[in-house]
Amino acid sequence: MKTGAPIGKLGTSSASATVAVLSCLLFGGCTPQGDPGIGTGFSDDFERTQLGKDYKSTGGNWRVERGQLHVHGAKNRPLWLLRVLPHDARVEFDARSDSAEGDIKVEVFGDGASYAEQDSYVATSYVVIFGGWSNSANVLARMDEHGEDRAVGRPTKVVPGKTYRFRIDRIDGTLTVWVDDEVLVKMDDSEPLTGRGHDHFGFNNWKSSVWFDNLKVTPL
Repeated sequence: MKTGAPIGKLGTSSASATVAVLSCLLFGGCTPQGDPGIGTGFSDDFERTQLGKDYKSTGGNWRVERGQLHVHGAKNRPLWLLRVLPHDARVEFDARSDSAEGDIKVEVFGDGASYAEQDSYVATSYVVIFGGWSNSANVLARMDEHGEDRAVGRPTKVVPGKTYRFRIDRIDGTLTVWVDDEVLVKMDDSEPLTGRGHDHFGFNNWKSSVWFDNLKVTPL
């Protein structure tokens, strides 16, 4: 661990996690059937005009514009990558917020299908938020971004119009989020989200205008 890296430690699963898992079991599973793995890796530069068959939109206004993925006001309706992640993986992408509120948000190791049906939303994934809550907090959360067990990162604000390079690694139970090669936030999870229902990456958004590009997923 790098000196000074914020870290969150988790023990037993939260009640919200248990509810989400039971819901998946009772209602036929959450993870889409038949999604391919990433093989030796997956990449996307969004140099096209449509989202394409590798993604599942859950209702947000996701668009490919000028060779980038754009969203504004998705209200926790992610765009899921329809590829199954291995347990240990690296996810990299560029992101830029047009908003003073910042709020760059993604999900990793989720079910590939879930979305908010009301204002309250408990994810099936780890949630990464850079510049959340009006650009006041940087968070790595285990399913519940408002939960007390979330890890809070160093107090760096999102600069509107600046493009950042993100890197998210999971090795065993440790997740580390880098922004421009500096650790933003880190978490050790003694019960890591893994297996079916916790094996997809998704772009997410609340209400800011955000652009994503140059996605790369690599097994570790």
